[in-house]
Amino acid sequence: MRKPSDTFPTLKRTWWLKHRYFLAYMLREATVLPLVFFVACLLAGIIALLRGDAPWLGWLGFMGSPPVLLLNLLALLASLYHAWTFFQLFPRVMPLRIAGHALPSQAIVAGQWAGVVVVLLLFLWLFVGAPR
Repeated sequence: MRKPSDTFPTLKRTWWLKHRYFLAYMLREATVLPLVFFVACLLAGIIALLRGDAPWLGWLGFMGSPPVLLLNLLALLASLYHAWTFFQLFPRVMPLRIAGHALPSQAIVAGQWAGVVVVLLLFLWLFVGAPR
């Protein structure tokens, strides 16, 4: 019986560095790492809130530390990069049609970013406060 190593050449660990497309793909996939940190922080915050005042205040102090703020900024940038790459691919993967006419890719991408802005404004209104 043949082994996969008999039919396919062995790739070096840096195979993805040789082409811009693969580098962008690997960077997009790596955006999950800071997002996992962000989700873990939120989960820890929920647990701290359930445990009482002292754990909650400890969590707030942890979240306000410069390394954590930097990692959360990295998570924000990673999620924006991930969204940008997803929005660019979406019209190619799932072209939208209205009355038999394909929507332009730019309109689909602009609509997705408009949705992001609407959600951001809604969160600002809810958490920062409605204008009085």
